[in-house]
Amino acid sequence: MSNTIIVTDSTADIPQELVDRLGIVIVPLTVMFGNTTYLDGIEMSAAQFYSELVRADELPTTSQPSPARFLETFTTLLEQHPESQIVSIHLSSGVSGTYQSALLGKSMLEKHEHRVTVVDSKSASYGYGMLVVYAAELAAAGQSPADIGRAVERRGERRCLYFLVDTLEYLQKGGRIGKAAAMVGTLLNIKPILSMDKEGIIYSVDKARGHKKATARIIELLERDLKGQKINIAVGHTADRSAAEAFEAQLAEHFELGDRIYTELGAVIGTHVGPGTIGIFVWPAGDER
Repeated sequence: MSNTIIVTDSTADIPQELVDRLGIVIVPLTVMFGNTTYLDGIEMSAAQFYSELVRADELPTTSQPSPARFLETFTTLLEQHPESQIVSIHLSSGVSGTYQSALLGKSMLEKHEHRVTVVDSKSASYGYGMLVVYAAELAAAGQSPADIGRAVERRGERRCLYFLVDTLEYLQKGGRIGKAAAMVGTLLNIKPILSMDKEGIIYSVDKARGHKKATARIIELLERDLKGQKINIAVGHTADRSAAEAFEAQLAEHFELGDRIYTELGAVIGTHVGPGTIGIFVWPAGDER
């Protein structure tokens, strides 16, 4: 392990192969279906989550790790690696208390507090998972926590992300749209397009009738955002890789693609948007290191 250890939480939706190869430490959130509790990504996979979601009468709930869990994680890592420091990157504080829990866990370290840097990604899912992976690559190359923090911030400013929602059912169940709007939208086959602003708040970008028009609209938005640049992409899916592959093929018709990654959208995003959602996460290829 390098002198800088990268920690994140389970909502980063990082493929396990990358977690293992880069030595990323994951602190899980908790998913609750009624009275049954699961550790996200440990006791419940994405596929299991969506299987339970479609059968559930009520939406599951999620909760951030406690400060005590972060304290335990930080303490164990610092004791095992006495020459190392930690950079801990987390889900946007605009949608979760996870970042605040990590800060509180750090504050409880007392004399070792200076060895931990906690970062608010101001993003969600692989929108910041990409930043965690980048940080781990920089750590493996020997970069300092300060240099990693600056590089992650620069890349975060250049990322683009969009979520294409397949059904209005879960937005309605979660109180984000009214029942009447959901009924009309369903009848008209409306597909919302969501994103996150630079402060890490989810907002509605646009909507289109039908999947084909919605995917075309996302491509238009990316062309506007990226202006012909070569891009790296990650396509997130709700335990349906074939849907992600189909979207990636469409992107390849319009852009010069570098790295291509598939990832599963986990419980936090999935609770709010439901199955059938596709996430598009993009950052410029050849980005500075």
